[in-house]
Amino acid sequence: MKVYLRMVGCRLNQSEIDTMARQFIALGHEIVASPEEADHFVLNTCAVTNEATKTSRKLIRDFQRANLQGNTTVTGCYAQIAPDDIRHLPGVQRIVNNSRKSQLVAQITGESVDEFDVEPLEGGAGTGSFGKTRAFVKVQDGCDNACTFCVTTIARGAGRSRSISDVLREVKYLQRCGYQEAVLTGVHLGSYGYDFGDRHGLRNLVEALLAETTMPRIRLSSLEPWDLRPGFFALWQDRRLCRHLHLPLQSGCDATLKRMRRHTNQKQFRALIASARALIPELRITTDVIVGFPGESEGEFAESERFIREMEFEGLHVFRYSSRPGTPASRMRHQIGNRVKKARSAKLLAISQAMERCFSERLLGTQQSVLWEQVIGATPEGFINTGYTDNYLRVRAVHPRNLSNIITNTKLNTYTDGEIHGKVEENVSISNLLDLSVSSTSDHSVPR
Repeated sequence: MKVYLRMVGCRLNQSEIDTMARQFIALGHEIVASPEEADHFVLNTCAVTNEATKTSRKLIRDFQRANLQGNTTVTGCYAQIAPDDIRHLPGVQRIVNNSRKSQLVAQITGESVDEFDVEPLEGGAGTGSFGKTRAFVKVQDGCDNACTFCVTTIARGAGRSRSISDVLREVKYLQRCGYQEAVLTGVHLGSYGYDFGDRHGLRNLVEALLAETTMPRIRLSSLEPWDLRPGFFALWQDRRLCRHLHLPLQSGCDATLKRMRRHTNQKQFRALIASARALIPELRITTDVIVGFPGESEGEFAESERFIREMEFEGLHVFRYSSRPGTPASRMRHQIGNRVKKARSAKLLAISQAMERCFSERLLGTQQSVLWEQVIGATPEGFINTGYTDNYLRVRAVHPRNLSNIITNTKLNTYTDGEIHGKVEENVSISNLLDLSVSSTSDHSVPR
């Protein structure tokens, strides 16, 4: 069977899609790159905004138009909270709720497999959304918070964690597949282990990964600020931990945060940021901000903007508040109009670009480790390689070789349009390049 996989939304959804891909391949099926080639379409949906649900419906219709004979299986948060919206869309054969998502491949194929018990397949089981460079590892699902704007708790259920032994087994398998970086993901990652009664669960998991695997890079996805305990940032003494933290703030105004039912405030968040930056050199901190939350006055927005500037974040994800059915915020008074939300969003995005530029320019002239992910072209001087520093800055460099899936020391030289141009500063071993040649997905010819 030929399967076409797509996702909408967060890194957790990407992790789940990557796992499905490995399972299909381990069973002998083929993952294809376009709907026209597929017998079956699997879509992992998102419900966090109205736009996400519209995109999910559009993808289902697009697949059916591209392939009238194909069948569609839909899962994810939108499928969980609004199955009737999806059930009658063209080509939909099956809806799988989030609690049964781990059995989705078995439901479609009638077979089951533990992909970690098989040897990685050449060009297959190790292939994820970023080739064989960065793998998303789902370690936790669900959320016990009750943020008033969020539908995820409804869609994903209560928080639950995988065992440390299961996560270790997956990360070791992914390293055998050729990945250089594991990204730990979850709906509420910082609560990892809480359902086991372990309030230090995430720290214990990271310590186990650092002690018992040799994965070159370990990255943490989004972390709620109130979950981080004193001493947590000392883990970054091990340089395999990537120096990027995404700490969702949602608003820089205490009154708005209270209505959102966020368990933090300016004072607590300020102290957390100071502690992290004191212990982790060249740390990049990014955050989420919602504009136009019900009742957000001009004064509250101005206070939020001031605090965001004070924190000197190195990047913002800005969302316009989207009313989600079943959430307390959808019933709040003083809903904000789209024109106001759009203007506030544009203002914060401009601030975000300036803050990202400032951080990037501070690092110019320094050497940073870069995991090269792909080749995007070629010049007479060599291949145009692109990748990311461990603090998640995008870098490009021209080099005589395709460096995909290799980590090099790279001097950061200039910053242009959201990207740093660098120069590879260390020799790349011939053995690494030869090993890479098997898994390279570049269609570019060697420059002459």
